[in-house]
Amino acid sequence: MDVRRRQPKPPLPSAARGGGRGPASSSPPLEPPKASDALPLPLYLTNAVFFTLFFSVTYYLLHRWRDKIRDSVPLHFVTLPEIAAIVSLIASFIYLLGFFGIDFVQTFIARASHDAWEDLDDDVNRGFGCTDIVAPLPKSRDPAPAISALSSVEDEEIVKSVVDGTIPSYSLESKLGDCRRAAFVRREALQRTTGKSLADLPLEGFDYTSILGQCCEMPVGYVQIPVGVAGPLLLDGFEYYVPMATTEGCLVASTNRGCKAIYVSGGARSVLLRDGMTRAPVVRFGDVKRASELKFFLEDPVNFDTLALVFNRSSRFARLQSIKCSIAGKNLFTRFSCSTGDAMGMNMVSKGVQNVLDFLQSDFPDMDVIGISGNFCSDKKPAAVNWIEGRGKSVVCEALIKEEVVKQVLKTNVAALVELNMLKNLTGSAVAGALGGFNAHASNIVSAIYIATGQDPAQNVESSHCITMMEAVNEGRDLHISVTMPSIEVGTVGGGTQLASQSACLNMLGVKGANKEFPGANARLLATIVAGSVLAGELSLMSAIAAGQLVKSHMKYNRSSRDVTKVC
Repeated sequence: MDVRRRQPKPPLPSAARGGGRGPASSSPPLEPPKASDALPLPLYLTNAVFFTLFFSVTYYLLHRWRDKIRDSVPLHFVTLPEIAAIVSLIASFIYLLGFFGIDFVQTFIARASHDAWEDLDDDVNRGFGCTDIVAPLPKSRDPAPAISALSSVEDEEIVKSVVDGTIPSYSLESKLGDCRRAAFVRREALQRTTGKSLADLPLEGFDYTSILGQCCEMPVGYVQIPVGVAGPLLLDGFEYYVPMATTEGCLVASTNRGCKAIYVSGGARSVLLRDGMTRAPVVRFGDVKRASELKFFLEDPVNFDTLALVFNRSSRFARLQSIKCSIAGKNLFTRFSCSTGDAMGMNMVSKGVQNVLDFLQSDFPDMDVIGISGNFCSDKKPAAVNWIEGRGKSVVCEALIKEEVVKQVLKTNVAALVELNMLKNLTGSAVAGALGGFNAHASNIVSAIYIATGQDPAQNVESSHCITMMEAVNEGRDLHISVTMPSIEVGTVGGGTQLASQSACLNMLGVKGANKEFPGANARLLATIVAGSVLAGELSLMSAIAAGQLVKSHMKYNRSSRDVTKVC
């Protein structure tokens, strides 16, 4: 397959576009343009003038300065002719310095345009298959921007250079200046290297510039994930349609049923308990005594204002909230917690921590910083510190489901739900030694919303920490259900939230971008929506299990009847 891209040809001159009836072969050959055409004089004459000027004024000034030295006249006393000579010297020097660039540009353009105009002349002489009318040249739908280092190299040659290692794959964007073309070249090189086809991996229809230096390196395409909508979710008196990106059948339908049960029961209520992102560096000292001295210094309330002042310099949104330390031998782990506005905040808190570490070096010069993150944070890992202390947004969400709704919408009864929750979510999870996993499938909903709204999917690990509680109330007739999620890590600015599709999903929820009036309000609202959606998902799945419908519904909605071998 020839992957070379034919460069669009220059537009036809007016004579070639005219309705001339004579044979096309009688047209005079077309001359390629020259870079020197832009100069007022021919290039050789212009060069001669400036060469003469440069050496003439240099000779004149040297003689004038020699005479001044002989006559003991200060050199900084200059006459009008000397000023003119100095100006002429500078001007001629600048021109001669740029002459080699001009000569290079002329040669470069002449070579490139000569080939293009030769092709154009051949097409005109052939008449494009018609001796009467010359059809207008089609415009390229995706013109490639001008490139610097590889402007005369075809895509095929670039692909070969990537395959043999002459051009690093990671440098294609910077060398080509075209993110889409770089993805195409990298993709073709990958296919030739592996011998595997990527025909089913989409390439077109994505803005690769939007991810450059931000979301993904060395792209070769993108993966399509369907986005479903569950809702309306009635939460705190407002309705939300929740976008969920998933490939699991039944998930959106089940969450949607939970939203319906909550809606007809009067809605859910949420409370935000805490909002603070954490980062915990690890430092080492020569002995335990010095490590403990730093621990006492950091945890002393007297020093907090000074440390907060240093920390808060990292951002106008970063505000230090607390510092907690833990010692392991002569190693000190320090957990900083701060507010981060509408950003998820990992970069923000890391910069603040770095400021504090630099500040502490003056009083603790023997402190050896082992790492900016010592896993006491703890990020993207199940950890008791997040389950107990919280990380990101800590949210509690509850709803009171009426008896008739449990029977008619959820197809079960209150007593069965309460018993199942106690044995499955509480006792069963304890038997399994679960850490933050006292729920049915909180991770399902969290992951789907995270992918749809541009969050970090890996943070689903701690963000899915959840304990689901169910209790029969009003003399056993109605069901009180709640979810407690201590570490929901979300943001509405930065990262994947700036991509077009993810931004549209955030806009659907009314939390797109930063809240200018109340910084951090959009991210906090998104966290409560996540918790409310988890509440709906827990309610529906637990009801399906209690009613014995789980297997039946998955066999109906989560199994494909297509013959995959025939599709392939």
